Amino acid sequence: MRNHQIEQRVHEFILKRFPLARKKRVTESDPLLESGVIDSLGMLDLVSALEADFAITISDEELLPENFQTVADIASFVARKTEKIEAH
Repeated sequence: MRNHQIEQRVHEFILKRFPLARKKRVTESDPLLESGVIDSLGMLDLVSALEADFAITISDEELLPENFQTVADIASFVARKTEKIEAH
């Protein structure tokens, strides 16, 4: 799956799930954690959705801010995870 497709799906999920994302009109490059769009409980929802939607497993060690700062960062992270799965 291409990074752009992943980015679109992640962006749609965030806009649907987090009202503040809609209110702030979050783009792919806006900070999600720093701006308060996603809090700790939201992260749990996001991680669960990513795991289910993209058939990946996200370990505690991967729950780093740099993987989840923006929609683009999340999409790149998911793309790396799915590439590893497809390589096997």
